[in-house]
Amino acid sequence: MEFIFMLTHDDRTVGDAMAVYRQLSGTDLRFVGFKDVGVTPDTARGLTEAMHEDGRTVFLEVVSTSRDSELRSIEEALRAGVDYVLGGTHVDDATALLTGTAVRYCPFPGTIVGHPSELRGSIADIARHSADLTARADVDGLDLLAYRHRGVPPDDLARAVVEAARRPVIVAGSIDREERITAMAKAGAWAFTIGGAIFDGRLPGAPSVAAQVDWALQIGRP
Repeated sequence: MEFIFMLTHDDRTVGDAMAVYRQLSGTDLRFVGFKDVGVTPDTARGLTEAMHEDGRTVFLEVVSTSRDSELRSIEEALRAGVDYVLGGTHVDDATALLTGTAVRYCPFPGTIVGHPSELRGSIADIARHSADLTARADVDGLDLLAYRHRGVPPDDLARAVVEAARRPVIVAGSIDREERITAMAKAGAWAFTIGGAIFDGRLPGAPSVAAQVDWALQIGRP
């Protein structure tokens, strides 16, 4: 399972994102990203350029709550040159902007409410939505908020989504311990993200960001 380090806390990009990113030069991290909230267009471009110079794949996760702000974020993602757009819920509008580009698109399945984002819906409904989304040629995968659902077991939800989906599943949000990483690996997720847990120093190796990233890489790919 792949690990994507997000330069984010409380569903927004941290203010010193570039300074934090510079601490990762000695790690084997391949995938890194940030959110559309809390980042300026200039910072998004600067981060993306620095990450690409280091040979890393760049993810932007859209957590804006309105259609217009979501589409503005996707337009900024295109200008910044990111490799993946994660999240968002206005799939038809988003794909209209992304079609013909090299950017891969992995929207949220299920019903998303609020900020920080919360997932709602039954396991059956979310799995059905996942199947419908990944049947589309313009959708490359899913961004599943398995641990942001308050009403169902996250491992059961992730397993059902992975089984229903025809594309890779990324599990994002509130992964903060080894047990959750291994549960998502057993469910068949392609990748997981961590942001806030590292900035809170909750992983082995804290308070070093680089050491916590190294630990997550080892757990994800033993």
